[in-house]
Order: sequence, then C-alpha cells, then structure tokens
Amino acid sequence: MEEKIKIVIADDELLFQKGISFILSREKNMEIIKEVSNGQELMDYLNSIDDLPDVVLMDLKMPHLNGVEATKLMSSKFPTIKIIALTSYNTDSFIANMIHVGAVSYLVKNATPKEMIDTINEVYDKGFYYNDVVLKVINDGLISPNQKSKLNKSYFSDDYLTNREREILQLICMQHSTAEIAEKLFISPRTVEGHRNSLLLKTESRNVAGLVVFALQNKIIDFDDFTF
Repeated sequence: MEEKIKIVIADDELLFQKGISFILSREKNMEIIKEVSNGQELMDYLNSIDDLPDVVLMDLKMPHLNGVEATKLMSSKFPTIKIIALTSYNTDSFIANMIHVGAVSYLVKNATPKEMIDTINEVYDKGFYYNDVVLKVINDGLISPNQKSKLNKSYFSDDYLTNREREILQLICMQHSTAEIAEKLFISPRTVEGHRNSLLLKTESRNVAGLVVFALQNKIIDFDDFTF
C-alpha cells in the first residue's frame, strides 16, 4: 500500500478550507488529518499528538496566531513538518518573510488544483518546492541574508564545503530527490542523507529549503541553472 502524505489545513476561510480538503482527499496518496482555523489551534493540535503531519498548508492571515508566527514556532519546535504557504498575498515581501521563517514553498490561492497537488508531492518528495517567482525573490536578495558567511569570497573553499558536498548541494537546488541524487552519483541514499545533514550543519540551515537560499545568496548556484 502506498504511503499517504498526512496533511493539515490551517485557514480561517471555512469555504476555502473545505474546498481544499475535498480536492486533496480525492488524491490516493494524500490524507487530510486535521483542519484548523487559526495558528493557535494548529499549535495546540500539534502539541497534543505523537504522529505529526508531513505537510501543513498555512494561510497567512488568521486570528489569534497568524500564519507567519505559527510558521516561526513550528520551524523551531517541529522542524520535520514541511510548511507550504497558501495565501492570497502575492507580494515579494510576504514571500520573503514566509521563506525566511521556514516555509518550504509558497502558493497563491488562485493556483490551480494541479499546481497545489504537484507542489505537495514535490515538497514531500524533495523537501521543498520553489517556483520561479520565489526563486527570483531569493536571488534578488530580498530574504534576510543571515546565512551569508563563513564562505567570504571563496565560495568553493575546500576547507568549508567538500567537492561532494558542493555537488550534492547543486543537485538539491536543481530539485532532485535523495533517490535521484544517489542514482546520479552512484552512491547510496543513506550517503546522500549524510552529506545533506553535513550541509545543514555547515550552512546553519533549518531545512533543505534553507540550503537553496544559502546556495543562491552565496552564488554557489546561479538562478539561470534552475529549470521550470
């Protein structure tokens, strides 16, 4: 039996929430395990369960605790949960803020059902999914460059990132999954995961999405290298 992606929807617009739930519940590999209407309700739910969701679809503007603050709290306390911003706000500042606090993808509410489903699958499989709009926000330096670094001007310094780590980082940025990277480099998925964990530590990134921000802002990979 195919493993299902466990999803929580956090949105205070009940009609929209139920519509999203209906669409996703028809997908064979997805399961809606909870619907909440604000960030505080979401945090209370997560604190009360042992089996955490894989993905949270997060609205930005919600009462009691908004989506930005809830994302910030979740990124710290529940780093394994992948947060997809799903909102009507489509300005660079909102995108930058959500990515900065830990969202691994950003969708506007006028996206098609297929775009939403594809994004969830990509995020679950690869740890993040940035479309061209989000990548441009990162590339333009609108996200706080707190990970610029340690690398100074020597972005490929051997005493910072190894050749293999740089190779894997570039493949991560090109949105390859762990299995795909392992196949391309003729190594095991566990070895890929080990290098990825090393990259997270060295770059002080919270998640795989943070590695992409780091790589773009430190010019380890160029915006033009991404394909959409």
